[in-house]
Amino acid sequence: MNKRVAVAFTGPSGSGKTTLVEKVAKVLIEDQKVAIIKNDPKDKAVFDVEGKDSDKFTKTGAEVVVTSPTRTTYFSQREKTLNEIVSMINDFDILLVEGLKTLPLPRIAIFRNRIDESYFSCSEAIAVDESINLADYAIPENIDILDLNNTQNIIEWINTHAKQI
Repeated sequence: MNKRVAVAFTGPSGSGKTTLVEKVAKVLIEDQKVAIIKNDPKDKAVFDVEGKDSDKFTKTGAEVVVTSPTRTTYFSQREKTLNEIVSMINDFDILLVEGLKTLPLPRIAIFRNRIDESYFSCSEAIAVDESINLADYAIPENIDILDLNNTQNIIEWINTHAKQI
């Protein structure tokens, strides 16, 4: 089995986390198996259509798997640890995690317009665009600065810093 690695992305709402994860995944998936975990701290995501069988099954509170010739969907009613999720997904080369600041993974914090310095303590890198004037901030020396609009630059950082899991 290939080594499996993971990296996390964090940042304020509207900073571009989803867009960046999407761009990175589209490049990496050309020659690697990519998995993505998205944190939904406010429990807002909707995954099913009201009234359909799978929705009715999910509302029972049971663990539900819906399978078809092209996909398998797992509806869990329980919070899962990273290790539990990794063992469920199992077959991947790189895991991209959006959110979940508490996980011990190398983390890129994403900012537009303003840097929230509270993210420095949980990040190994920041990705910013031209809307940020870096001179306005005291960025710790141990934090790498990446170009938010240079996907290849970010992938190179990921290839060097992603953590084996």
